[in-house]
Amino acid sequence: MIGILAGVIFGFVAAQLNLADFVKDWIKPFGTIFINLLKMIAVPLIVTSLVKGVADLKDISKLGKMGGRTFAIYVATTAFSIALGLVIVNIVRPGYLIKAESRQVMMEKFADGASSKIAAAETVKQSGPLQPLIDIVPDNLFRAATDNTSMLQVIFFVVFFGIGLILIPGNKAKPVIDFFDGANDVIMKLIDIIMLGAPIGVFALLASLVVELPSLDLLTALLGYAFCVLLGLAILLTLFYPMLVKVFAKKSPAFFMKGIAPAQLLAFSTSSSAATLPVSMERAQEHLGVDEEVASFVLPIGATVNMDGTALYQGVAAVFIAQAFGMHLNLGEQLGILLTATLASIGTAAVPGAGMVMLVIVMAKAGIPEAGLALIFAIDRPLDMCRTVANVTSDLCVSMIIAKSLGKLHEPKPSEL
Repeated sequence: MIGILAGVIFGFVAAQLNLADFVKDWIKPFGTIFINLLKMIAVPLIVTSLVKGVADLKDISKLGKMGGRTFAIYVATTAFSIALGLVIVNIVRPGYLIKAESRQVMMEKFADGASSKIAAAETVKQSGPLQPLIDIVPDNLFRAATDNTSMLQVIFFVVFFGIGLILIPGNKAKPVIDFFDGANDVIMKLIDIIMLGAPIGVFALLASLVVELPSLDLLTALLGYAFCVLLGLAILLTLFYPMLVKVFAKKSPAFFMKGIAPAQLLAFSTSSSAATLPVSMERAQEHLGVDEEVASFVLPIGATVNMDGTALYQGVAAVFIAQAFGMHLNLGEQLGILLTATLASIGTAAVPGAGMVMLVIVMAKAGIPEAGLALIFAIDRPLDMCRTVANVTSDLCVSMIIAKSLGKLHEPKPSEL
């Protein structure tokens, strides 16, 4: 918290003193190094923890039960998040707050950035209907493991590998499982070491973000849009997820929010579910009481396919841009947005800014001008930070629900509270 507050204050002062170049050259690199360290450890963490988690099930039927429940709950929370966003944006109608002059200024200012996202989305749109299914299966594991946007391919191989361990004789599987068990302990210790630098890392990230923000005049025109996104995220974080924990995991909201606070802060400062995964794993197991077997399976998958905050933002942004262009979307078109955004969020990479690429696809399905993406480019980064908090919170919430349903949610030891 001190690192976050100090970063914001330092960034604001640096912006007033025209020290943006100094921050970019001498402060921001430390934040980049911190994120790189977390991303560096993400793939080894997924491999070691997921192999161990799947192999420890010792029964494929258990894997099917856990996987089915996990996927069903993830899809349900994502659909609810989009529906919530659509309700809010239709009530507030922020798109009509943007004047023609402001719209033109922002579209000119951020045209290049929007064009790159549109081009990336075009590549996705030209693929066949089953391309997402094809993309799950890697043709080269090592190439997939070098790209944080290919986490789903890594997870596919690791689960497949774990199934193989279940099917071979126990005496042959034991040495392999012991290796991954030991490797997982090493990875968790490395995470402890990396997190010692968290205050410095988040200070650098927030300072650089503040000095890179566009002018307040441009941001004023987007307050209505930002309000809709933030209101939706606030409802998810303060009401929806705590209610799910209370009803299905039988734990108090205060216990849940206290246990996940460090993961939320890291998600906010890094804007990356993948980078936050190591801390999410640690909080779930040691502070929420989620069994390692469940956390090792549910959280890595959630960091890849469960994007509630991103899905809510896509629904709000699509309708907001349509309103800004004077378009009226009927119920059928908005239900189409709900379905498309639900599916798109599953394929969204767990890295900063990836949600905007998928937003282009959502907009195209509803016939919304893709150039309107430039309208929200100005404040996408700070909103990305907030929606990542919702993504991570949802993962941890679902991990508790799954653990409770399988009888694998225990009380943390006194030293862990």
